[in-house]
Amino acid sequence: MKPPLLYLCHRIPYPPNKGDKIRSYHLLRYLCEHYEVYLGAFIDDPNDWKYVSVVNEMCSESLFLALNPSRAKIRSLTALVNGEALTLPYYFNRKMAEWVNQIVTQKHIERVIVYSSAMAQYVEENNSTITKRVIDFVDIDSDKWRQYAEKKTWPMNWIYRREAKKLLSYEKFISTSFDASLFVSSAEADLFRSLIATSDEEITYYNNGVDTDYFSPSSDFVNPYPEDRDIVVFTGAMDYWPNIDAVIWFAQEVLPEIARHNPDLYFYIVGSNPSENVRKLADLPRIEVTGRVEDIRPYLQFAKVAVAPMRVARGIQNKVLEAMAMEKTVVVTPQGYEGINAVIGTEVIIAENAQEMINIIPKVVSGDYPRMGSIARSRVQSDFNWEANLPIVGHWLEADKGNYDR
Repeated sequence: MKPPLLYLCHRIPYPPNKGDKIRSYHLLRYLCEHYEVYLGAFIDDPNDWKYVSVVNEMCSESLFLALNPSRAKIRSLTALVNGEALTLPYYFNRKMAEWVNQIVTQKHIERVIVYSSAMAQYVEENNSTITKRVIDFVDIDSDKWRQYAEKKTWPMNWIYRREAKKLLSYEKFISTSFDASLFVSSAEADLFRSLIATSDEEITYYNNGVDTDYFSPSSDFVNPYPEDRDIVVFTGAMDYWPNIDAVIWFAQEVLPEIARHNPDLYFYIVGSNPSENVRKLADLPRIEVTGRVEDIRPYLQFAKVAVAPMRVARGIQNKVLEAMAMEKTVVVTPQGYEGINAVIGTEVIIAENAQEMINIIPKVVSGDYPRMGSIARSRVQSDFNWEANLPIVGHWLEADKGNYDR
């Protein structure tokens, strides 16, 4: 018999079509191999309800609750009165709290893993049966709010700075009360330790993975682009503000100059739920906004170069890893490169600013880096493998506190 385990996610861990869901889904698969999993999660996208049956088949029992973003934002304003982070009331639901308490008691659950800081509030206090609590912070959410504040004007910059401070305080509390705190990269774990001034060895990481059998160049793919175009591609969920900021910046600051010297060059923005500001970019010359596509692999394979011009980012950019796995030369800002540890100039190209992108992208399009893609794929295969990385979670769920050697 597998031991029971409670797994709490801020968003249903399926389908694995965006950064946080890719990690939470593969974590769920790993947990189901070793435990009887009881899953509690929210659904904030109405389209995701159709996947509930898929996840239910994997778990012993599940609870999915609707989360309406507009109502949740209103609910989160209570934090301005009681002094807590806005994130906590945003994700608090009495039904979820009651279900967690019931499942822990009825199923005699000893192990809990929480995905994202927002869900830790349901198991803040150690229930009498719970002996192991592990949190996968993934990214330092508080630092993303700090970065947002730098890009916004009053009053939003004040709200975001407040959220950064309050959420970091909560993250510190959780890290000291849970048995282990996991992040998406060594760089992310190191930064968190520095932010809360600790050398705690229970703050550690496991890398994301990429299915390199799936993300692999293939002669079976059909070119989705017109044959006479040189394509620069960006992939990602286009309702996510850092992605929106990245493509708007690239469209305004980089594309006009590189297109001026190459009449065949086009910028394709490939990803689901493009915001109004992203859709408006399609009105500009040489820009195409596809919206959701059935398969992003052909869009990567037939592009001349993949770009990740992130100005706000935390953790690992899956879009970069997937493009590398598809043997693409990737031009990325330092923010988008963090945690990947690829060899700069050999496996990936870093561009610090718009002018550096303007200088380097035409060279990539012209074929100046013919071997970079294949070398980049090898890096992904060696460092970003789910089978090799996920057992770290299992060790922390079973290890005595302070007695696990990474």
